[in-house]
Amino acid sequence: MNVLIVYAHPEPASFNAAMCERARAVLTEAGHNVVVSDLYREGFNPVAGRHDFLSVADPDVFHYQTEQAHASRHASFAPDVAREQQRVADADLVVMQFPLWWGGAPAIVKGWGERVFAYGFGYADGLRFDTGVFRGRRAMVSMTSGGTLARFGVGAPYGELERQVLWQIQHLGLEYMGYELEPPFVAYGAPRTDDAGRAAYLDELEKHVLAAASKPVDRGLRIETPLDLVPDGAWKQQR
Repeated sequence: MNVLIVYAHPEPASFNAAMCERARAVLTEAGHNVVVSDLYREGFNPVAGRHDFLSVADPDVFHYQTEQAHASRHASFAPDVAREQQRVADADLVVMQFPLWWGGAPAIVKGWGERVFAYGFGYADGLRFDTGVFRGRRAMVSMTSGGTLARFGVGAPYGELERQVLWQIQHLGLEYMGYELEPPFVAYGAPRTDDAGRAAYLDELEKHVLAAASKPVDRGLRIETPLDLVPDGAWKQQR
């Protein structure tokens, strides 16, 4: 299986880095092909703009989806976006590894999704959720939190993990693109966890990612050219 780990933490000595490395190592040892997008180390720019594109659909008014559609049709995404899109296209399983900051994923993760899962590449009209471009493939979140398990849940201070905290990245991000979700892995209270506790978390993560990678995928379901299926007359067909 081809696995993409999208890793977002600025500190190489962080526990997130340790989680990323454990997942990479154990999956590689099990015979999977693993690629890591290290967003901070690679200097990924999360800010969308005209720099996303090598060609222009409308030089007068910048409309993001129109420009994304144009770039999708003409293979004119900027090199950093095109590199990440190729990594995504190759992956059977996508693992998002990040710390929970201010109740959500770091801004660099959201910016990665906005720029990489572009209109015409990651989705298009009528190609969302159950009919999404990446149906047949799998994705999961692996993260750390400062809060302990008791902080999450119905009526808890931070809310329900999947229905509130991770709703944007899981449901409106990964599931929107058609991925089948694996249960998230959370190292709760990571900054307050001793070495033994962290070792236990890494062992559990190992089992989690190996189980996810053992499940079947169907690469043949991916829609290679989503804009070919956009209904006639849709504004997003503009060249």
